[in-house]
Amino acid sequence: MTGAVVETPASPPMRTTARDAARDTAGVAKRNLLRIVRTPRLLLIGSVQPALLLVVFRYVLGGAIVIPGGSYVDYVVPAIFIEAVLIGGMTTSIGLAEDLKSGILDRFRSLPMARFAVLAGRTIADLSRSLLSLAIMVGLGLLVGFQFHAGAGSIIAGMALIVAFGYAFSWVYAAIGLATKDPETAQIAGILPFFVLMFASNAIVPVATMPSWLQGFARNQPLSVTVTAVRGLLENGPTGQSVWQSLAWSAGILVVFFAISLQLYRNTTS
Repeated sequence: MTGAVVETPASPPMRTTARDAARDTAGVAKRNLLRIVRTPRLLLIGSVQPALLLVVFRYVLGGAIVIPGGSYVDYVVPAIFIEAVLIGGMTTSIGLAEDLKSGILDRFRSLPMARFAVLAGRTIADLSRSLLSLAIMVGLGLLVGFQFHAGAGSIIAGMALIVAFGYAFSWVYAAIGLATKDPETAQIAGILPFFVLMFASNAIVPVATMPSWLQGFARNQPLSVTVTAVRGLLENGPTGQSVWQSLAWSAGILVVFFAISLQLYRNTTS
């Protein structure tokens, strides 16, 4: 039959208002929160890893590391708080890779919803997991001898800085998950930036003990800056410009990797 026209279904209209986008984000976040609640073993695993790091650095390596003018437990525990949030954020890369592999992201794309809501909802839900890990690590930190030496306002500011840095870094993991497209690969790739930033930083040992060629990077990279700020806030010590530098790093990481993740999402589901 000549002259026949085959019509293809039009793409659903995108929601553009801030209210609709917020509703879409909340809906995706709720979906992922329900998955977390229904699989409590994921919460347990996410808390065990930073707890093991705390035990290793406190009781295995702590006796061999001397911190001038202070105790090693007060030195390392604030860094473990940050690492707990970063480890929790790794689930973002694995979860997005799983959703991409199963086709769920394609289903979201067929709905009339804001594109970024799929990613924002995921990172917000995973942030709740990280907050639980952080709360557990605070309790464990106190059990192994860590003490807060600052007022309530300073402690809250320190915790807020940890959460802001962890949420910004969750967008790094989002980009990794979308780029790898495979849960196993995403898990391996997600560990790499964590270990590079952790071991080449002031989280475990003072920067002055490192080789001179590494000290510049170790002193100024985002994890070191954030650890310095959090230590100062939680222990009533000097922070200098580290608080503002940490906020700048968090904002920069968030903006850059939000854009990268959104572009990867559009490419992988187009």
